[in-house]
Amino acid sequence: MQDFHKKQTFLIPVYLLLALSILLIGVITYIYPLLGFLFILIFLCILYFVIRIEWTYKNKLELYIKSITARVKNLNNEAITEMPIGVLIYNKEYQIQWGNQYILDRIDSLNLNGKHLFDVSEGLMTLVTQQEKKEDVLLINKHTYRVILRREEQVIYFFDVTEQAQLEKLYEDQRTVISGILLDNYDEITQGLDDQERSSINGTVTTILNNWANQYGIFLRRVSSDRLYGVLNEGILAELEKNKFSILDTVREETTKKNLPITLSIGVGVGMTSLPELGQLAQSGLDLALGRGGDQVTVKNVNGKVKFFGGKTNPIEKRTRVRARVISHALRDLMKSSVNVIVMGHKMPDMDAIGSAVGVLKMVQHNEVPGYIVVDHSDIDKGVQGLMKEMQKNETIMSSFISPEQAEELITDDTLIIIVDTHRPSMVTEEALLQKTDKIVVIDHHRRGEDFIKDAILVYMEPYASSTAELVTELLEYQPKKVNLSMIEATALLAGIIVDTKSFTFRTGARTFDAASYLRSNGADTILVQKLLKQDMKQFIKRAELIEEAYIYKNGIAISHASADEEYSQVLIAQAADTLLSMTDVVASFVIAKRSDNVISISSRSLGDVNVQLIMESLGGGGHLTNAATQIENMTIKEVELKLIENIDQYLEGGTIQ
Repeated sequence: MQDFHKKQTFLIPVYLLLALSILLIGVITYIYPLLGFLFILIFLCILYFVIRIEWTYKNKLELYIKSITARVKNLNNEAITEMPIGVLIYNKEYQIQWGNQYILDRIDSLNLNGKHLFDVSEGLMTLVTQQEKKEDVLLINKHTYRVILRREEQVIYFFDVTEQAQLEKLYEDQRTVISGILLDNYDEITQGLDDQERSSINGTVTTILNNWANQYGIFLRRVSSDRLYGVLNEGILAELEKNKFSILDTVREETTKKNLPITLSIGVGVGMTSLPELGQLAQSGLDLALGRGGDQVTVKNVNGKVKFFGGKTNPIEKRTRVRARVISHALRDLMKSSVNVIVMGHKMPDMDAIGSAVGVLKMVQHNEVPGYIVVDHSDIDKGVQGLMKEMQKNETIMSSFISPEQAEELITDDTLIIIVDTHRPSMVTEEALLQKTDKIVVIDHHRRGEDFIKDAILVYMEPYASSTAELVTELLEYQPKKVNLSMIEATALLAGIIVDTKSFTFRTGARTFDAASYLRSNGADTILVQKLLKQDMKQFIKRAELIEEAYIYKNGIAISHASADEEYSQVLIAQAADTLLSMTDVVASFVIAKRSDNVISISSRSLGDVNVQLIMESLGGGGHLTNAATQIENMTIKEVELKLIENIDQYLEGGTIQ
């Protein structure tokens, strides 16, 4: 090609020279005709040779271009048809118009023309329809491809990365995982047993755990009578997750046969990080599992993702009065060392949140420290408004209720914040207050979730308790000096217990009745509690409408959804779920409705056969095994219902709920 350019460059001065020659010949012919005729002959000969050279040059150039074009075309055809790259062309209706032989062979189809992209892969269809994505890694017919989309040209390229994916999977499977294992109630179970019985139960548990470790290839070592640690890899962990950590059921069932039921709690640290960090993750996971009631597994990834397995049984009460007394004294010391104390419950507070907040306020006042309860009066449910009206008769209490804006003016670095009836920062009345001080205390009876208030200096979480009001009542009992509750303070605490236990029918233990007895002896008015819990006729009818919409999905699970145009209070939604659970053959109930703040709320209840807590956690909520809820934004009731059904199916099938 360079030679042709040189020739073309050479011809330019020749043409200029010919032009000058014509002018010169014209002048000479005019003066000397004979000589001019001779020059004309010479000029014609030169012109002939120049034209011939140019013609030859153009022919060679044309042949050269045709040769290059043919070679490039052949190369393109070979690249499309022979090279190990898949190509698909589709139209605006996402129908396949053409595919090269490579991709046809890989997807076992002789004729893809006219078929839909969904026929090749659901993930492929998702990639094409999502405007923000241009490439993805997809598994198609046992092969892994890096798929690149050219949306404007409607062309898809497939690069086989199966070997690379297998190597990455092999690497990930071999990464180290550390686990901490605790026999939850070993000390309580073996207390009072003679040496032979203790040795027998110890041998049973040891044999079960060793067989389990040998089966999966886990390095297991016992470090104390009730604590072990295990070292495994991510491939083994995947198998354990697939089997839903069946070791939990095995230990519980085998020890129950000896009338000495022992449960396990396991914390697992996973992710590409250092061994000390994995150990800390495992311990953190174990603490989280215990905070949720035990008998379950918590898998914590270094990226922050947490998975829960187990938790199928109601937690066995194992809190001690010694711990309640220690927490009570520690709380008193924290109050005494603070400038003031601010008490907060959760958004849209219920009887338990308000009652426990009033109880904590009484403790603050008893220790002669300024105390306040943060309440957003625009976010109070109608069911609690009756209690608030009764408390208006007590000027001391009502003067302590402040708005979030007033709290921001009062708070200092030396302010103590006490959170009651929740442990999630996103659920408190005013989350911004948590950033104003480092002195935070959490008192809650819910099972601990992934979202937790960080760096609290004192945490009193007892998932075995019926309510936060019960916990606060015990703390009041163990104050160094006797606390004299007023009638309305004792009644508020008792109302919190009664509401959360459904009049002492759910999650009620011996300590619950002790707390109720203490409150009754301090003047709690049970008649007033019943008045506060009375239902409005209109609310009763709206609840009946919710129940009327219920249907049985499967396995005795009742689901009800409200009209998209209707708004319901959180208490009413919860009451509808409670009522559905009382129906014949219903083992779990879910009620979906829109609240006044345009948030879609789900309240769920069960008798223990279905762990509604796991299902609600998968939707961003939480609660207990038999009592849980969640709130979802930016979705319609129908979308929430479909998402709920999807998660119920995953739970019933035994899969991991995403």
